[in-house]
Amino acid sequence: MIGITGRRFRLDLIRRADERYGDRCLDSYMSDFASRIAHAGGLPMYLSYDTDATEICQRLSGVVITGGQDVHPAFWGGDQSVVRDIDPRTDPMVHDAARDEYEIALVRAALEQGIPVLGVCRGMQVLNVALGGTLVADLPSGPVSHLSAETAPTDGTADHLVSFEEGSIAAGLFGEQAMTNSWHHQAVDRCGTGLVVTGRTSDGVIEAVELPDAPVLGVQWHPEWMKSEDPTVTWMVQAAAKRRRSLP
Repeated sequence: MIGITGRRFRLDLIRRADERYGDRCLDSYMSDFASRIAHAGGLPMYLSYDTDATEICQRLSGVVITGGQDVHPAFWGGDQSVVRDIDPRTDPMVHDAARDEYEIALVRAALEQGIPVLGVCRGMQVLNVALGGTLVADLPSGPVSHLSAETAPTDGTADHLVSFEEGSIAAGLFGEQAMTNSWHHQAVDRCGTGLVVTGRTSDGVIEAVELPDAPVLGVQWHPEWMKSEDPTVTWMVQAAAKRRRSLP
């Protein structure tokens, strides 16, 4: 059973929603992740902010921290924000401190209990922040396009080629290099305690991080929106199954 995180926003943001319930909130999750996890043999489970992180991790075999809005700089010591600080229930692309707090707690609980963790895009940044790392608030433009205009699903463009460190989980999945999609303007800056960089694009932007000797992987692209099969989802399911088999 693999937990998947999501967002929370007001119902009136959905086109044609019944206005009588417009001020009520709903939790939203990317079904592409659930579909790919199920296809790989896992049982996807959507995680509400209202679940206790420690208790839910006692029931899970793996955790996926998904993509989304910027992590609030208050959680990583930043002094720059490029989005408005308004009610996140009215705009799912602005800071959501409740989501940040929940996902950071979830990462820490999962690591403490030895549960496999896959951080995707924002999720990789949450993984880093949970371990005390910092972020690049807004990447400058350069030779590699990180905030792509392409529509999902896509395998990305030739300029977005990620090179992996020999012996890493990522290299074991992809080999020396892989072309990936990309929809981010923030990135990992200083790695948190124990995290190591295992993948970069040619401009030096960090695209993969890992915890040595632990089933923990962060990727800056979106495996659920790769047009081709992405082995990171299969890795997560297999790592979760391995952990379950090891339990008494």
